[in-house]
Amino acid sequence: MSAPQLSCTVCRTRYQGWDLRTCERCGAWGILEVDAVLEPPVDGVGLERFLPLLPIPPNALLPAPPVGDTPLVEAPRLARACGLDRLRLKDDGRNPSGSFKDRASWVGAVLAAGRTAACASTGNAASSLAAMCAALDTPAVIFVPERAPAPKLAQLKVFGATVFRVLGTYDQAYDLCARAVAAKGWYDRNAAVNPYLVEGKKTCGLELGEVEPADWVAVSVGDGCTIAAIWKGLKEMHGLGILERLPRLLGVQAEGSPAIYDEWRAGGDDGPARPPREGPANTTADSICVGVPRNWRRAVRAVDESGGEMVLVSDAQIDDALRLTARLGGVYGEPAAAAAVAGLRKRRPGGSAIAVVTGSGLKDVAGAQRAGGQPIDVPVDLSAVLAHLPRYRASTPS
Repeated sequence: MSAPQLSCTVCRTRYQGWDLRTCERCGAWGILEVDAVLEPPVDGVGLERFLPLLPIPPNALLPAPPVGDTPLVEAPRLARACGLDRLRLKDDGRNPSGSFKDRASWVGAVLAAGRTAACASTGNAASSLAAMCAALDTPAVIFVPERAPAPKLAQLKVFGATVFRVLGTYDQAYDLCARAVAAKGWYDRNAAVNPYLVEGKKTCGLELGEVEPADWVAVSVGDGCTIAAIWKGLKEMHGLGILERLPRLLGVQAEGSPAIYDEWRAGGDDGPARPPREGPANTTADSICVGVPRNWRRAVRAVDESGGEMVLVSDAQIDDALRLTARLGGVYGEPAAAAAVAGLRKRRPGGSAIAVVTGSGLKDVAGAQRAGGQPIDVPVDLSAVLAHLPRYRASTPS
C-alpha cells in the first residue's frame, strides 16, 4: 500500500507518510488521525484479517503470537446487576500479554522495523510492546511510573525489555520518554501521539462490528485513544455495511482522574489545539490514572458523535465491579478493565451493552486482593475449617 493519508484532528491539515506524529501547524496537541480505508476484512488469524484496513507496509514481518479475535462472553447475571437486558464482555485479557494494548503494540512493533521501540506506560502498553518486540527480535525501552504494579514489571523483564522505573507519575514518565526518543531517534510507540498505533486499537471496534450490535459499548478511559479508536473501528464496519447500526459509547473515568470527563462536560471539543484542563490523577485503577490525556479531544468527539455519555466512578465502585465481573460474569479483569462495568452499573442505561474488559486481573494482583479479600488461615484441623462454615456446625463430629 502507499503511505497512509492523515489529517489533524484540530485544524484538518492533511499529511501523508509512515513516520508522522503531530501537526506542524498545531504543535504537540495537534493529534493526527489516519484516514479510513474502507476495505473488507480477509481470511486469516487475529489482526491479520484486518490488514487491508491497517497502515502496514506490504510484505512487512508480522509478530507470530496471534492478537485479537478475543471472546465475547455472555453475562446474564451481571446484566441484571447492571440493570441491562443483555450484557456481553469483550475479554481482551485473552491477548498474548494479557491486555487490549497488544493490538496497538502489534502494529507498533511492525512499524518499528528493527529500530529500538520505546514507550511510557503504567504497565499494559509496556508489557505488550515488550512481548511484540521480542517476537520480532526488536529492542524495547520502557519508562514506567513508580507505582506500576509488580506483575507488569515482571513481564517486561522476562520479555527482555530495558526498563526505567521513573520516580514520579505517569505524566512525568511520559515526558522523560519523549525526551529520550527525541535524543536517541527511537521509534515512539506512545499511542497518545503516534496515530498508527491507534489503528491497532481500532481492531477491537472492527471485531465488535462483526457481531450482533448492542445499544451501548462501555469503555474505561485514561488517555482517550482507546475509546476513540474503538469508535473508529465501529464506524468503519458500519461504513462497509457489515455493522447494521452504531452503538452509543459510555466512557468511564475514575473520580480521581477525571480530565476527559471534565472536558466532555464542558463541551471542550472545539477550539485551538491545547492540553486538557488541569486535574488530579489519583486512582487505584493504574491503567486509567492519567492527569494530562493527550487524546482528550478525540475521546470527547467519539462520545459525542455516538450520542453517548461519560460517567465517573469511585475506586470503591471499581472494586465492587471487579468482584461482580468475576463472580457473575466469569471474567477476571484488572481494576481499569472493571471500570467499564462499574460505569454500566452506575449509569444503568437499560437495553443491551458490551463492556470492553481491557486487561486480565493477573496484571494487578494487589488490586484483586484488595477487592476480593484475604484467605482464611486455619491449622491442619477439620474442626477449624467447619467453624468457619456455620451451615455445617450442626453436623460437626463430637
